[in-house]
Amino acid sequence: MTSPIVHTWRLLKWGRILARHGALRGIERDSNTPPRLRRLVKLARFGARVPETPRYADAFQAIGPAAIKLGQTLATRPDLVGEQAANDLMRLQDALPPLPFDTIRRAIEAGLGKPVGDVFASIDEVAVGAASIAQVHRAVTTEGADVAVKVLRPGIEEEFAKAIDTYQWAAAQAEAMGGELSRLRPRLVIETFKRWTARELDLRREAASASELAEAMHAEPDYIVPAIDWQRTSGRVLTLEWVDGVKLANRDALIAAGHDTHKLADILVNAFLRQAISEGFFHADMHQGNLFATPDGKIAAIDFGIMGRIDRRARVWLAEILYGLITGNYKRVAEIHFEAGYVPPHHNVAEFATALRAVGEPMRGLPVKDMSVGMMLDGLFKITRDFDMQTQPHLLLLQKTMVMVEGVATSLDPDINMWDTAAPFIREWIRTELGPEAYVADKLITDLRTLARLPDLIRRIEAHYPAPGGAPPAPPLREIEVVRIGGGWRYLAVAMMSAGVAIVAMWWFLHP
Repeated sequence: MTSPIVHTWRLLKWGRILARHGALRGIERDSNTPPRLRRLVKLARFGARVPETPRYADAFQAIGPAAIKLGQTLATRPDLVGEQAANDLMRLQDALPPLPFDTIRRAIEAGLGKPVGDVFASIDEVAVGAASIAQVHRAVTTEGADVAVKVLRPGIEEEFAKAIDTYQWAAAQAEAMGGELSRLRPRLVIETFKRWTARELDLRREAASASELAEAMHAEPDYIVPAIDWQRTSGRVLTLEWVDGVKLANRDALIAAGHDTHKLADILVNAFLRQAISEGFFHADMHQGNLFATPDGKIAAIDFGIMGRIDRRARVWLAEILYGLITGNYKRVAEIHFEAGYVPPHHNVAEFATALRAVGEPMRGLPVKDMSVGMMLDGLFKITRDFDMQTQPHLLLLQKTMVMVEGVATSLDPDINMWDTAAPFIREWIRTELGPEAYVADKLITDLRTLARLPDLIRRIEAHYPAPGGAPPAPPLREIEVVRIGGGWRYLAVAMMSAGVAIVAMWWFLHP
């Protein structure tokens, strides 16, 4: 078990980097910041030249690969880190200098258990992309197929394991303080981050995700998922079909190539809706660098390390919430939140509906350049505190991806209206899934399943076991001893500092 001293040392180093980039200024200036914490922040920035405008993304980039991934996670949580920080953290795109090819060659051979020449006729020694976890090279197989080869950086698993261990320790210290930090559930945020990272560090799981997504997207032929070369794929090496195209990040190049950017925006939005609402399995890293326009006007996606999954009940709630906001049926949206257990029952449904109206009404009918889904989510975050809504980790990726898709769609077509684009798809899905025929079929299936579960239900009642709520059960969290004043710890002074820096380093929930 890692010593609290080691955790503290890491946090102090990271806190110093954050301070140098101005990322701690908000906490220092906020009148609600405890005096002890304010003194720690001043200590962290002592002697540093602090920029006037905080550079959160640059700070996480400077800390290292694990921090980059954590920053991407925190970018989904404006309620936790503040709107300014969340917006800036969205700049994190994983770009890092590539490793020398000799290092990569050894990694490929270790991952596949064969010399490079036995599996590839040629491989480009210049990387086409390098990120915090892996880098990609173009190659030609011995059968003559053009492929992309993704290779994990050597030693990356150990580096992430150390960082996540400290994140978990810091989260436990912060959550034990209670109050707002307890409501925001930082330990669960880190646990979710840990699961996301575990998927990315096993390239076989990424390959499986790409394969599953390709099957799910047969109904969207304009959205392409490259085929996996399973014979040249392992836990540390992923080989997949090479895709030629223009990155959606380069709008000028898209126009020069004759692409219809309005059509591309529609393809992207509908592909996301099909993934999130129809399939419940979606590509959760759909930023502009991972999306290409192919010569025939389709969109191809890459990098399937981060995927989201939501069950059917949550998808029904999501569809009804979106459609309720589109049509202005705020009462139904409020009822869904209560039915799902997102809002505690001691609150008033009508009051919550009024709060939702204040969020949704200003944006209805406006183009996304004037009012956006991202702004709607920000408005929803702001009312969560008033209605004691706890974090729903299973929706974190969905929230992040919605904002990301909106940003890409807007860059393609500044006048796109996300609501108008989404409404037909959502309306049809609700009619199909929640219409009279679907209701009868679902009721028959549900009743049969209930009968089959009857013995188990009786046993659970006898054992006073509560039925599952609207959200999936939280994963088990690691036991971490919390440092408390008066607990007799030899390192009490150091522990107090580490708890403060933990908050500084990861949860500056007070708005800058």
